[in-house]
Amino acid sequence: MRQTLDYLTQIAHGVAVHFGSSCEVVIHDLTKENVESSILYIENGHVSNRHKGDGPSGIVLKTKTHGSKALEDRLAYLTKTADGRILKSSTMYIRGENDEIQYIFSINYDITGLISMNGALKSLIETAPAEGKQPSKITHNVNDLLDELIEQSVALVGKPVALMTKDEKISAIQFLNDSGAFLVTKSGDKISSYFGISKFTLYSYIDAAKQMSGNEPS
Repeated sequence: MRQTLDYLTQIAHGVAVHFGSSCEVVIHDLTKENVESSILYIENGHVSNRHKGDGPSGIVLKTKTHGSKALEDRLAYLTKTADGRILKSSTMYIRGENDEIQYIFSINYDITGLISMNGALKSLIETAPAEGKQPSKITHNVNDLLDELIEQSVALVGKPVALMTKDEKISAIQFLNDSGAFLVTKSGDKISSYFGISKFTLYSYIDAAKQMSGNEPS
């Protein structure tokens, strides 16, 4: 494992130097039980304003929730920082001998300036309209990440919590469960309070969501 980590940090440093200060390279450690400080190594952390020891991304929580089954590297997708800069990101899963994911190797390249420079060519480089999916936000800690996931669950339903039916709340909570939100310490308290339900009701909704999806988390 130590040899693998040494190799990954060597590659991370090389990639960061090669592509310059706009290229952030992050190694998340999934070998630890505590995912709330998953960043083990980071180069050019100023891109997302993160540091070694900071909290996980949504990708990390999903990986811990669903395990290594059927997970494939995700390359060249868009993310955004808290201050609105757009990044071109890639996520690679580094597996051990038993095919268990040990580390996540991520590259985040700030393309905000490139987009601005090409503004005059927008009509030439645009294709079909986007399907409405927004870039996922890069967060600094688990509390920010939990807030982001809650916002996404509400957006998925498409109406304020106060107007949601029971089934719609179950759908929102199913999204949170699938996203790994309940791996965050005391997330149940915050989520039950946000949706205006008791902890007991929250757990019953989680069970209902599992029955609706027809599978259990890995």
